[in-house]
Amino acid sequence: MRTPLSIVTIVLLSLLAVRGHAQDSMEGIVAIVGREIVLKSDVDGQMEIMAQRDPKVNRKDPVLRQAVLDQLINERLMMTKAIEDSVEVTEDEITQRMEYQLQSLIQQFGSEKRIEDMYGMSMARIRREFRDEIRKRLLVEKMQQKQFADIKATRADVEGFYERYRDSLPSIPERVDLYHIVKYVKPSAEKNKEAQSLALRIRDSVVKGGSFSEFARRHSADPISAANGGDLGTVEKGKFVPAFEAAAFALSPNEISAPVESPFGWHVIQLISKTSTTMTTRHILIRVSQSEEDRDSAKATLVRMKKAVEAGDSFESIAREYSDERETQGFGGAMGQIELLRLPEDMRSAIAALADGSVSDPMPYAADPTKPGYHILYRKRLIPAHKPSVDDDYKQLEQMASFEKKQRLEQEWILKLRRELYWEVK
Repeated sequence: MRTPLSIVTIVLLSLLAVRGHAQDSMEGIVAIVGREIVLKSDVDGQMEIMAQRDPKVNRKDPVLRQAVLDQLINERLMMTKAIEDSVEVTEDEITQRMEYQLQSLIQQFGSEKRIEDMYGMSMARIRREFRDEIRKRLLVEKMQQKQFADIKATRADVEGFYERYRDSLPSIPERVDLYHIVKYVKPSAEKNKEAQSLALRIRDSVVKGGSFSEFARRHSADPISAANGGDLGTVEKGKFVPAFEAAAFALSPNEISAPVESPFGWHVIQLISKTSTTMTTRHILIRVSQSEEDRDSAKATLVRMKKAVEAGDSFESIAREYSDERETQGFGGAMGQIELLRLPEDMRSAIAALADGSVSDPMPYAADPTKPGYHILYRKRLIPAHKPSVDDDYKQLEQMASFEKKQRLEQEWILKLRRELYWEVK
């Protein structure tokens, strides 16, 4: 039985849903797996999440409920095997995963208060009650990684996969072999100094008795925290950029920092409290503005590079030497073969207007929000939609074949666990 994707999020949501609506009801055991149990509410919770995702799902469908029960049994078998094999999960890993999943829920529902109201539990209680569930899910993930992380389709696997499914394989969508050169907009020293000076004036005003919260609401360029008076909440060590974190940890409770520079701009930081691994802070962010001259300078540089390529220079050589984006620079600016429909509309239109081997005009580029800039695109070749073949589409077929191989081996492993480990349905 295939295990679900995003399992921790789904489990957390399903447990919240069930406990929020049936907090006081007596739950029935529907299966026992080793020392673990599966409750009726576990099945109900999974069904509830499926119904929320697809209104057509019938929560009482006996076939679907049996499939969900089998899935939960399989998960507990893997967890039991993980414990037998001494697979370990650290407290830090649990905390990190818990906070990540809770932040996802907060983004989905809008606020911590909204989650608390919907499910009748404080965030502290949610963290406390589901910590063990997070641990169990991480055990399952680690066990799966231990068994299948290194599984990869061989050439023979790919060819066999292709022969089995060649008539039913979907067409490979239209793709473009795409490269780019990136130039980030670098604010002038003057603009950086202006931002630092403003941050210093705000800091001095707060130290003299001004309201940190009010200054944050009026001046901070971080809209989410600004709405809460600059509050960043309690965060695990390692979550902030190094410059911010080092400055914040060096403060005493309620102390306010001098302006601190980070890739986002200049911060005025107040430490509320800290432990050896966490800190509670608030900040006021002053971004360094870019002048029209700064933007024009970046675009002019890219225009010169485009003309050099049109004069016969190698796009890839120029990218290796001058592109500002580390992730693609070492590969000559290669972005890979990308499905056209997956590209943003402005990029798709620009590429459609190019011929193979030609270069676009500079376009805005902001893959990293701390580094706005521009890039030029090089359309090496457009690959029309086509039926896949081993010679032309080996990597795509290899991914499909590897996925199928892992699924098959996992199903065989689950059947083996069902024979070797104790479990029963009540």
